[in-house]
Amino acid sequence: MTLPIRNVAIIAHVDHGKTTLVDALLKQSGIFREGEEIPDCVMDSNDLERERGITILSKNTAVRYQDTLINIVDTPGHADFGGEVERVLGMVDGCILIVDANEGPMPQTRFVLKKALEKGLRPIVVLNKIDRPQADPHNAINKVLDLFIELGADDDQCEFPYLYASGLSEFAKKELDDEDKDMQPLFEAILDHVPPPVGDPAKPFQLQVTTLDYSEYLGRIVIGKIHNGTIQMGQQAVLIDREGKHNKSKITKLLGFEGLQRIEIEEASAGQIVAIAGFADANIGETIACPDEPEPLPLISVDEPTLSMTFAVNDSPFAGQEGKFVTSRQLRDRLMRELETNVALRVEPTDSPDRFSVSGRGELHLGILIENMRREGYEFQVSQPQVIYREMNGQPCEPYELVVLDVPEDAVGGCMERLGQRRGEMQDMRVTGTGRSTLEFVVPARGLIGFRGDFMRLSRGEGLMNHSFLEYRPMSGELETRRNGVLIAFEEGTATFYALKNAEDRGVFFITPGTKVYKGMIIGENNRPQDLELNVCKTKQLTNHRSATGDELVQLQTPVEMSLERALEYISSDEMVEVTPESIRLRKMSKKLVKR
Repeated sequence: MTLPIRNVAIIAHVDHGKTTLVDALLKQSGIFREGEEIPDCVMDSNDLERERGITILSKNTAVRYQDTLINIVDTPGHADFGGEVERVLGMVDGCILIVDANEGPMPQTRFVLKKALEKGLRPIVVLNKIDRPQADPHNAINKVLDLFIELGADDDQCEFPYLYASGLSEFAKKELDDEDKDMQPLFEAILDHVPPPVGDPAKPFQLQVTTLDYSEYLGRIVIGKIHNGTIQMGQQAVLIDREGKHNKSKITKLLGFEGLQRIEIEEASAGQIVAIAGFADANIGETIACPDEPEPLPLISVDEPTLSMTFAVNDSPFAGQEGKFVTSRQLRDRLMRELETNVALRVEPTDSPDRFSVSGRGELHLGILIENMRREGYEFQVSQPQVIYREMNGQPCEPYELVVLDVPEDAVGGCMERLGQRRGEMQDMRVTGTGRSTLEFVVPARGLIGFRGDFMRLSRGEGLMNHSFLEYRPMSGELETRRNGVLIAFEEGTATFYALKNAEDRGVFFITPGTKVYKGMIIGENNRPQDLELNVCKTKQLTNHRSATGDELVQLQTPVEMSLERALEYISSDEMVEVTPESIRLRKMSKKLVKR
């Protein structure tokens, strides 16, 4: 006898406690043995996810509650990973929308919720973090209702059930006055409000590939929901690719989900989420079907990329010294491999064989790819991100973003002025009464390139910025995105304390004494609008005279640390970021630099 099934996705804005809430559900479902060490953020399996505290890859787990199998799909909360969200929402029949009881819905809440409503899902709203002193759950639920209406939810979707919860304290409750006990009310809400999967076990078999994995023993593993029919271990099936071609193969392994583990099963039927081995050429969105009556399911549609950058082989004087994979063939193979699982990514060749145009959903989307590649040992260089324009109704259009800033009140004027220069239009302003204000803007995507650094300076590091893709609109004209010139190394060598100290009045440095530099490498930001070449390898002339001030302690000003994201935002159109497993360097594209 097959267990009753519920397939549910958990969606939320970044840092609203989604992964912590999943941890609480897993712990209280009894999947861990007594005395077993239980890790935090169980579903964040990727190193970058744990470091940054965000979900990047969608993942699924399964728990049992009162003889019902609940498949829980954890989705990314950032709009840059919308490709992950779009493909997994087709696997579920309901969703849990988690909203911070203090902040209310945020830009990424809007993005993911819109996708869920378009799929016809009826969300269960969970107001998380209600045990915080500043929580205002009643105001938050009103904002959520306003957002539902704004996004065009139907009457049934607007009558959403809601719960109050704390993922960290591991409780959920229907009323604020109820006792803080456990997560049982949320489990009950899933059984009551998430419909069972629609599918007929008697129909011919159909499964849509929504996630890809790889095993050294089994090869490519495809994960998806069985829409119709029944599948058995060892049976023949047909892969229907995007062009409609049929490729027969045998199911060599059939795996189900139980807690955090994949377990071997002999049979699965409509509604179940399973992993299958045996289809080496399967790609996301394609259909695995019954060989006698193969019928493809509609392909998964994913929003187009909005940002592109050039990935090129590193040709700096330090090329090949720190990386393991440095050739154009290795770079191309890695990008092609990424295309197999990253549905929102596009890779296109250019006029040069060692350069590739890579397009994605935003700076974070592309930045995560770059960071993963450098950790794997790749060495390459990337250009400044450029927005992708489209022609709509005969006129050029560009992507616009919805931006929400949470800033101290004394930074409001500066942020409004700076975004105004970048063609931003203010939509809303709310004063929270705690010395902070929330500003909402609609800004062209190109106006946000390089803005984060300005924003952190304007808010003295205390501001919070969130943004998500809104829509394409007609071009808004030229932007004012002024940036000072850069300081450029004059020759190859090692930077010295003496040279850096003497040049301190020229600007701010990105390097420290002992850093190896080469001609054309960007070493800092000039105080003036022009670029300036400096000799930072000059050493102090030694004499046999003792200086009267020789024993005084002399210190350099603290250099600006250039992280990958900061470097990508900082560079201009004639500059590149050199990425290696050990270093992030900025450089001019042309080696022949003109002194100014």
